[in-house]
Amino acid sequence: MTDVRSLIDGNRFTSLQIGVITVCMIMNMLDGMDVMVISYAAPSLSKEWGIPATSLGYVFSAALLGMAIGAAFLAPRADTVGRRNIIIICIFIMGIGVSLTAFVQSISQLITLRFFTGLGIGAMLASTVTLSSEYAPDHQKNFVVGIVLAGYPIGATLSGLVAAQIIPEYGWRAMFIAAGIATIMTLPLAIFILVESWDWLLKKQPKNALKKLNIILNKMGQPSVDTLPEKTDEAKKKPGVRILFIPGRSATTIIYWIAFFMAFATLYFLITWIPNLAHNTGLSIKLAIYAGTVFSLGSIFGNLSQGYLSQIIGLRKSIILFYLMSIILMSIFGYLESNWIILIAFGLIGCGVSGGLIGLWITGARIYPTEIRNTGLGWAEGAGRSGAIISPTVGGILVGAGLSLATSFIIFVIPLVIACLSIGLMPSKELKGIHTPHNV
Repeated sequence: MTDVRSLIDGNRFTSLQIGVITVCMIMNMLDGMDVMVISYAAPSLSKEWGIPATSLGYVFSAALLGMAIGAAFLAPRADTVGRRNIIIICIFIMGIGVSLTAFVQSISQLITLRFFTGLGIGAMLASTVTLSSEYAPDHQKNFVVGIVLAGYPIGATLSGLVAAQIIPEYGWRAMFIAAGIATIMTLPLAIFILVESWDWLLKKQPKNALKKLNIILNKMGQPSVDTLPEKTDEAKKKPGVRILFIPGRSATTIIYWIAFFMAFATLYFLITWIPNLAHNTGLSIKLAIYAGTVFSLGSIFGNLSQGYLSQIIGLRKSIILFYLMSIILMSIFGYLESNWIILIAFGLIGCGVSGGLIGLWITGARIYPTEIRNTGLGWAEGAGRSGAIISPTVGGILVGAGLSLATSFIIFVIPLVIACLSIGLMPSKELKGIHTPHNV
């Protein structure tokens, strides 16, 4: 039996691999746009409807609840029906949800549609990380996942630049229309360029798996295989969250979930409240939007540099390094005065928080085998989204109580400290660099 993984690891990238990875990155750009569009619209929406900060917190949390459910229950279906199919379903969900949000007339309608949109966003992230990691050579997996996840802040940044022009001129509803059209327009890319994971076909062996696998291999310039290997024990097991807690895996899963929970709590407090908090400090709506945009711009650099750095010094050291940078900057934020210095700090905090989280995503792509990878990443993301659900509501309470941005930052340093401690406790073999085995 030909060792397909060795063939891919030992050869250069093909156009098919580049196409898959590029589309996965674009899908994450949609995620970043569809998540952040409500944050950019929040100041204008709050002013138009007279919504208090606590109500906005519920709107933010509704989307995050949808993301958590989508990640935990829709994303794992990719281990059964395939990664490509789930990604296409997610595009439909996101496109419909964002487009209809432009026509809401009440808070309840807004909450409902943000929840619905979140279902697609949550499942999309786990599925694109899984698919792209399976098309990457093992020694470049970290960097490839970093590139793909860089699509998230790139989408957030570009949408912020667009929002700064559209919202002041045409209103917040126009921004949701633009985001919905952009989402739906990517559907042909997924249908015609994305192919199913060769690794998933090889190991899960759905109907016509051998034929589909050989078509993919031939497009990659690799020889066909005559037979499929015997199904692995992982592939034979009944799918579900219980498989993440078998002996030898349960401790790693629990520690991983804690780290994800804490990392998401701080990240989503920042990305949902930075524009609004910045506006409350006296900045114009346009400058407040730019504050969120600078944060996203820093996140892009954090994603890319984490993917590269972790291959050199290992995931544990690189994750902790990124989080320590954010902890220090958030702790001293209250002493910063110049608007330019504040904007630079926002960018560096975005770099550190997002870079650390990308390290956690890369960790998940390595610690779980192909047969259960989407399940592992989906449930970890679901655990993380639980922290993300709580933090915007807490942020709304803090804002409503009149706490300053600097004080709020200090409070949300605590989850980052716990995330660092969790990473320190995770077994070292899961956090090595390029020499980490493909499967555990």
